[in-house]
Amino acid sequence: MSYPVNNPELSDKSKLVAGLLQIFLGGFGIGRFYTGHVGIGVAQLLTCGGLGFWALIDGILFLVSDDRTDAQGRKLRA
Repeated sequence: MSYPVNNPELSDKSKLVAGLLQIFLGGFGIGRFYTGHVGIGVAQLLTCGGLGFWALIDGILFLVSDDRTDAQGRKLRA
């Protein structure tokens, strides 16, 4: 079963991109800003990504989890 490209239940954001942004630039909250979660992005920016630990764990969870969503509640694309 394949899903249409314009499936409204799926975000236009990619979980791979979000995960990699979060791992490499998570100290600035870039992965969270990418998915539209501005509040968490600002918190990560102010804490330097939880001294890197929060950003790294968050990035890994973006990559391995299938239930991550964007700010509108739509699942991120694989």
